[in-house]
Amino acid sequence: MSFDLAELTLSLPLLVVAVGGVLVLLLEAFSGRTASRAWLAVLTLAILGLATALEIPAWEAAATPRAIYGGMIAVDRFSIFLSVTIFVGAGLSTLLAGGFLREHRFEFGEFYALILLGTAGMMILVQANDLVTIFLGIEIMSLAVYVLTGSWRRSAKSSEAAMKYFLVGSFASAILLYGIALVYGTSGTTNLLEIGKSAVVTTDPVFLIGTFLILGGLAFKVAAVPFHMWAPDAYEGAPTPVTAFMAAAVKAAGFGVLVRILVTAFGRPSLTFGAGGWASIAAALAILTMTLGNVAALRQDNIKRMLAYSSVAHAGYLLVGIVAMGRVGDEARGPILYYLLAYSLTTVGSFGVIAWFGSHGDERQHIDDWAGLGARHPAAALAMTVLLLSLGGIPLTAGFFGKLYLFKVALMKPGLVPLVIIAVANSLISIFYYLRVVTAMYFREVGRATSPLRSRGVTAALILATVGTLALGLLPGWAIDLATQATILTK
Repeated sequence: MSFDLAELTLSLPLLVVAVGGVLVLLLEAFSGRTASRAWLAVLTLAILGLATALEIPAWEAAATPRAIYGGMIAVDRFSIFLSVTIFVGAGLSTLLAGGFLREHRFEFGEFYALILLGTAGMMILVQANDLVTIFLGIEIMSLAVYVLTGSWRRSAKSSEAAMKYFLVGSFASAILLYGIALVYGTSGTTNLLEIGKSAVVTTDPVFLIGTFLILGGLAFKVAAVPFHMWAPDAYEGAPTPVTAFMAAAVKAAGFGVLVRILVTAFGRPSLTFGAGGWASIAAALAILTMTLGNVAALRQDNIKRMLAYSSVAHAGYLLVGIVAMGRVGDEARGPILYYLLAYSLTTVGSFGVIAWFGSHGDERQHIDDWAGLGARHPAAALAMTVLLLSLGGIPLTAGFFGKLYLFKVALMKPGLVPLVIIAVANSLISIFYYLRVVTAMYFREVGRATSPLRSRGVTAALILATVGTLALGLLPGWAIDLATQATILTK
């Protein structure tokens, strides 16, 4: 395999993030132990900002999709849109991390290096055009997130969450790798484009088994039922900025690679339709994921666990888009991309308010702890209200248009009407547990006094997330146009 300077230029955003992660790690190693790590957070934000700026000329260059590095990496607007969505999640999580780590007294520079290296793994994942590249991207992303989950060294919950996440994640990686081996053994290639052209995809049962093992391994990353077991414990135990990073960026990367592999490698009608096709299986998973996620969230008194199950439910809504993609075609990809962007902004903002509300030794995660927040801290309560209403799909928010466009494209096929009805019913159920928090903030007696952490970074993250959520809700056209332009994959 060979590559030229032009191919290297097309990979500049990825190289900036990867090299930036190594640079931050080296700077941490050679800085004094007593020195503040705030400047490393600023450097991390600068690296993410530079990578985002480099995606602008890359967007124009990717008008004609192409594969580089011997077909291992795809350069198209689909991967660029998802990369920017991942940058949004990583950047806002970095803003949250500075004040949170100082407040809870476990600030360390490797945190920011892991954010960048995990982001690099996600970029590889959404650009992957080969099963080997997919596995490489997943492992780079996962190893960084495992360590970040357990980075609160003095917290038993953080260590327990990291261990559970690692064990279940390792099992999912083994399933994925076994599936890759079966697909390679039957088709003779790991390239997604070549797999899609292979004659065995319609005849060999071993190939079909490998296909479903791969999809099962990817379902773990997006927390789809029954592969969601890790999410509640990992979300609750991880430091809250890490939870935000997982909920937004990891989900965007997981659904990005799922869309690409289904369209490029497993897009033949014989694999898509029928009782054993992935569209039918995705529909069943969507119903289970939405329903279990929302019903479990109803029973939670811990707000981080509630949002964890909410994340599971949102994976179910996105699976409706995956089903629509199989039935409708290219038109369903734009709504999926828009939904991921809207969800990333909203969920990072929600966890940001949780990070802001807690203080050292008192994270205030129980819903009862939020009683009277509207009276004591009206700005924070308003931000949380907007973000929760967006998660519930209330009009004039990003979440509303995300669900509207996703369900609208599914309704293009009459056979998907029952699935959309179930999704709408689940959305109505979700409003109940989101309003539990709003009710506690505004209609419950003021609880014990609080001293939320004071951080310009956390404040900036909350403002950006809230304003972004409202902007995507009030003026969604520009984001929808970009998402529509990003629907063509490398073929």
